[in-house]
Amino acid sequence: MACIAILGLGNFGTALARVWLQAGHEVRGWTVEDDVFESIRTTGRNAKYLDGVDLQGLDVSMSLEDSVPGAELVVLALPSHVVLGVAEDVIPLLTPEQIILDLAKGIAGQQLVSDAILDLLRNAGKTNPLAVITGPTIAPELAAGVLTTALVASEDIELARDLAQRLTTATLSLKAASDPRGAELWGGFKNVIALGCGIADGLEAGSGDNLKAAIFTAGFAEGNRLLAALGAAPETAFSPAGIGDLFVTASSSHGRNRALGQKLGEGQSLEQAMEGTVMVAEGVRATRMFAELAGANDVDTPFVAALLQLLEGRLDPGACVARMMSL
Repeated sequence: MACIAILGLGNFGTALARVWLQAGHEVRGWTVEDDVFESIRTTGRNAKYLDGVDLQGLDVSMSLEDSVPGAELVVLALPSHVVLGVAEDVIPLLTPEQIILDLAKGIAGQQLVSDAILDLLRNAGKTNPLAVITGPTIAPELAAGVLTTALVASEDIELARDLAQRLTTATLSLKAASDPRGAELWGGFKNVIALGCGIADGLEAGSGDNLKAAIFTAGFAEGNRLLAALGAAPETAFSPAGIGDLFVTASSSHGRNRALGQKLGEGQSLEQAMEGTVMVAEGVRATRMFAELAGANDVDTPFVAALLQLLEGRLDPGACVARMMSL
């Protein structure tokens, strides 16, 4: 059994804590949120994110100094816009044998999150191994014991295979892969497509599964072109990290990005659609970042461009969908 430190106790971090606790691992959890810490400490549940999920046995803390030292695996279960700040605080605490698992999906500036973490490690004189986990992992289902498959990817395939073997449980099946770049790129781009599919759900007239399927197809085709140009291996598009994660994110009622897209499709502004939620919808940042990357790499991305214009208030939902449909 492994000693695992999960840094970030949102939906996904909490679900993984539950699954790995059930499998007999020693699990530590770190959070910066006072209400999450107090809820878990006093009730054994995370009332803010996954109320009702039993976390008895989780060693919860608000101190990285308590959580990181001695853990074999350090899991960064954090949104992409905050993960690097936490990584900067974590790296001085690491010893050489500790493995970092990055769950953040997307781009930091002009880099993949994992590449940015590797740069931070190198700048600190550290050589800790790094892998990424991504796939169709709706947190409430994962926590409830629904059979779930995901990809654990590293350029060191033997590391990926070892992690997959050690962290697979009765309900979580991890598959090893050697294309972390592609896995992470698809982990970010699927949120863009999910926003588009959500817009179709929100249209007052002309919505439906036929339309959503057409948007899904157009977005997937554009993702294949763009992400290949950014270095993703073609086969990753058809893995759990690619079309598997995309299908769940674009269709599930639990999907934050699909739900945000639905509000936009109903005519709400971006500011209105994002009011009153504690969850982070990564698709907004991902749309902007992939638009920048497409321009920098001279790749034509009309799907992303249409969605960006909607987010900026320069295109209404019907026109956005019509433009995506025309691809």
